[in-house]
Amino acid sequence: MPRTRIKICGITREEDLNSAVLHGADALGFVFYPPSVRCLDVALAARLVRLVPPFVTPVGLFVNEDAAVVHRVLEAVSLQMLQFHGEEDEAYCAQFGLPYIKAARVKPGLDLLEYARSFLGARGLLLDAHVEGYGGGGKTFDWRLIPKHLPLPLILSGGLHAGNIAAALTAIRPWAVDVSSGVEAAGGIKDDKKIAEFIAGVRSADV
Repeated sequence: MPRTRIKICGITREEDLNSAVLHGADALGFVFYPPSVRCLDVALAARLVRLVPPFVTPVGLFVNEDAAVVHRVLEAVSLQMLQFHGEEDEAYCAQFGLPYIKAARVKPGLDLLEYARSFLGARGLLLDAHVEGYGGGGKTFDWRLIPKHLPLPLILSGGLHAGNIAAALTAIRPWAVDVSSGVEAAGGIKDDKKIAEFIAGVRSADV
């Protein structure tokens, strides 16, 4: 079976970036959503992204942001992919000249097949828990709500951690997983041991 790709989101410090890379992350997420404790100013984001080595993808996360703000970030920060978590439509997401991922906040009644068909230009569909605000808030959702055959690569998120990642991969077999709070010591502060255990759990489940 294909190797599950891993994104560590909410990188705010050089040591956390280095830990994620050392343990084998495929992508790193940098948050540009001001209400988040993981939100970066442009100068810090630019400095961190310059440290990302080859073949690890730096991803910028935005939520319902003014397009001019996204363009200003891209002028200063060498992102390679964008991730949109709000009510953005496909025309909005496609205007920046970079590949993008679209997030869906999963709850009963949301037709994920129809949602995915609204973003066929996306490189993947990220499924997260539906909570107040944006982001999964460290909560899982009912994985039984995921259709069997989505038209986009599935990125599973929402409440993942070393203790449940094997069960998640056995149940879903996503293309990739995205974790933030599940590998943290505190909001925005990653934990090297948790990162190592999470990535080891993914790799073990891939066997």
